[in-house]
Amino acid sequence: MPILNKDMTLCISLSARPSNNGTRFHNHLYEALGLNWIYKAFAPTDLAQAIAGVRGLGIRGCAISMPYKEDVIALVDRMDPSATAIDSVNTIVNDDGVLTAYNTDYSAIAQLIERNALDPASSVLLRGSGGMAKATAAAFRDAGFSHVTIVARNEEAGRALAGLYGFDWAADLGDRTADILVNVTPIGMAGGAEAEALSFPEAAIEAASVVFDVVALPAETPLVRAGRAAGRTVITGAEVATLQALEQFVLYTGIRPSDAQVRAAEEFMRAQ
Repeated sequence: MPILNKDMTLCISLSARPSNNGTRFHNHLYEALGLNWIYKAFAPTDLAQAIAGVRGLGIRGCAISMPYKEDVIALVDRMDPSATAIDSVNTIVNDDGVLTAYNTDYSAIAQLIERNALDPASSVLLRGSGGMAKATAAAFRDAGFSHVTIVARNEEAGRALAGLYGFDWAADLGDRTADILVNVTPIGMAGGAEAEALSFPEAAIEAASVVFDVVALPAETPLVRAGRAAGRTVITGAEVATLQALEQFVLYTGIRPSDAQVRAAEEFMRAQ
């Protein structure tokens, strides 16, 4: 990594629970490509002030994580169709003080659905109703899935998300099962009150064929461990993190790294 200097380009991330995933991924690629750039994660105490800082300090790019993916919409100048379509933002690009919002979560989820050849005829339980859940639900809908139930304790948000994509809504899991389980809540996330909790009961995991946890930290969440122990197909949040971070990198720098460079950055990210 180059020594800090006045000409260095800065990119950041904003999250209630920052991790080193993006920091390690982006900084590894900056070094590999010889870019005079640096990436730093932050936990803002005031979102509006943080975004004003992005604009005022000329910060080139800003990744947005839970729980700010919807609140940040009012603070940007332009919405790319990728963000407008689902009213959720995970990326901001600063062009000379003009902030444009994007969403690379959607493309990451869509790629993983395709890579794992998930069957659109399958039933799905999707737990969550926030900005990331919107991106995930949209990706499943656009991949042809129709037998999807949104599980969310927040009735207003849960019903709204389900209605947006023609899915069902339930306030709690109860004894529901499905072919595909998708967790898009903070349950199982490192540092949280439910870091060791399972987002789906063991009976549901046993009945499923695919377990998908969008939580990226840790890479081995309780749900991921349980899914692997049960011999199910497992898709991890770490995979989502790599794919969406790659598209962010391209938006920030205008450079698309080689597959080998991306694999090396992913390995470096996961080795923390």
